[in-house]
Amino acid sequence: MGFLQSLKKRWKLDSVRQVILVLVTFACTGFTVMWLKTPIVGWISGSDGHQTIYTILYYIFILPIYNIILLIYGFLFGQFAFFWDFEKKTWYRMTRQKHKIKSE
Repeated sequence: MGFLQSLKKRWKLDSVRQVILVLVTFACTGFTVMWLKTPIVGWISGSDGHQTIYTILYYIFILPIYNIILLIYGFLFGQFAFFWDFEKKTWYRMTRQKHKIKSE
């Protein structure tokens, strides 16, 4: 079984095409966040250049920004339902609300 087939099975997708669209969505989201990181956090932390404040703000603000961008790209690539479920599972795992996660 190939890599794409194993992802298809793990993510419970219908086709390899969907797997590729999901991977492209993750890639586009990563590049967009990388591109937006410096201006957003620089604007928030000011031009002082405090590396500690920059790092803390990066981790606080980039996670929600990443999730929003992921849903936007998921919508644009026609995979919104997959990424909405992905976000819900991630949220429930982070908050330890395991009873809300659908059986995998």
